[in-house]
Amino acid sequence: MKIYNTLTKTKQEFVPLEEGKVKMYVCGPTVYNFIHIGNARPMIVFDTVRRYFEYKGYEVNYVSNFTDVDDKIIKKANEEGVSAEEISTRYIAECKKDMEGMNVMPATTHPLATQEIGGMIQMIQDLIDKGYAYEKNGTVYFHTRSFKDYGKLSHKNLDDLQGGNRSLLVSGEDEKEDPLDFVLWKPKKEGEPAWKAPWSEGRPGWHIECSEMSKKYLGEQIDIHAGGEDLVFPHHENEIAQSEAANGKEFAKYWMHNAFLNIDNRKMSKSLGNFFTVREISEKYDLQVLRFFMLSAHYRSPLNFSADLMESAGKGLERIVNAAQNLKFLAENAQTEGMSEAEKEAYAKTEDFVKAFERAMEDDFNTADAIAAIFDLVKYANTTADENSSKEYVSNLRSLLEKLTDVLGIIVDKPEEILDEEIEKMIEDRQAARKAKDFAKADAIRDELLAKGIVLEDTREGVKWKRA
Repeated sequence: MKIYNTLTKTKQEFVPLEEGKVKMYVCGPTVYNFIHIGNARPMIVFDTVRRYFEYKGYEVNYVSNFTDVDDKIIKKANEEGVSAEEISTRYIAECKKDMEGMNVMPATTHPLATQEIGGMIQMIQDLIDKGYAYEKNGTVYFHTRSFKDYGKLSHKNLDDLQGGNRSLLVSGEDEKEDPLDFVLWKPKKEGEPAWKAPWSEGRPGWHIECSEMSKKYLGEQIDIHAGGEDLVFPHHENEIAQSEAANGKEFAKYWMHNAFLNIDNRKMSKSLGNFFTVREISEKYDLQVLRFFMLSAHYRSPLNFSADLMESAGKGLERIVNAAQNLKFLAENAQTEGMSEAEKEAYAKTEDFVKAFERAMEDDFNTADAIAAIFDLVKYANTTADENSSKEYVSNLRSLLEKLTDVLGIIVDKPEEILDEEIEKMIEDRQAARKAKDFAKADAIRDELLAKGIVLEDTREGVKWKRA
């Protein structure tokens, strides 16, 4: 299995630190709002990487954090007049709903930054003790030039960076010994959440959070560290500096980064009005379509989101789902049980599709080619299975199709058809729950309907519904 390693800029054979096991850390979202479709790409991509490792028999320890203390969270909390914790708790719950909709498996561990502050303080103290960090008026800085390998991931030269990166200048710029030094701990400002530390009452810098959470849940060395390409510098570069300086050993063997997502060939931004949350997308499309769309291109290729491409992805997904449904129908109505000799020979040929699928996935997780192999299997199933086929033959084809699509997180089981009167009854129950202020039940009914492909819309005229 070959993985493109951002660190070496080459595809490398994957050799785990421990045989049969994979330690994987993926940077998660900062939870101050609903996640957007840019957040969704690494979630879907690296969930698929994890699924393939598990398909190949690896035991995967998959850690993905929630950044639940941050300037944006504090700003949102102040705007609403609530605590930062209330904001982060709300949007972690919403994020998990969206992840479930995209069929992203829960991580082995989803650590929260605020629950790991003690470990971060200890790691910062270790860096000070080893001469890699220093304190000025309650702020602790990492002395970037003290780490001789700084720049090895982003392939940037320290001298070229001199004072040139705005995102490194977090606070107290004038007190830094060097403009390139970055913050490990910062004193609190009025109205901010804070923790006691030897240097000041305050909170950790963003970069140290991931270094500590990775160390606690995966150990000092990990196999794969992943995230969006926007995190290469400075976030992942700073993580390497902190972790390797503190632990005295290589932090991660393989660094994987997905490319950006554009909207109608333009960068996604709120100012351009082309900023979409996953929740907004779910009101127009089944989130399985979004997942299928995300995997239809190689993860290192920029991906362009548009209505036309989503429609195309929907049709592609429908072809696969329809094939699976047809095989299910044929199995339920088959006249014979066991495979004939001719069917055994026909089924043996499906091994070619499995090999093509695995070949694609083992070449740096080329999901686009893996999907092509699944389409070839669909075509084969559609042309070799009919009403005269045995139950065993069509069931085996369906099982194989399910097995491969499951690696991609694609669900081929259609939800059972729901009748209009059932929908109206569930809407009535939801309205009754809302009237009784039982919002948990109301939300559960909405989610249940969404899972069945029914989208609710609360309007002035009342609740309207449509099929997704």
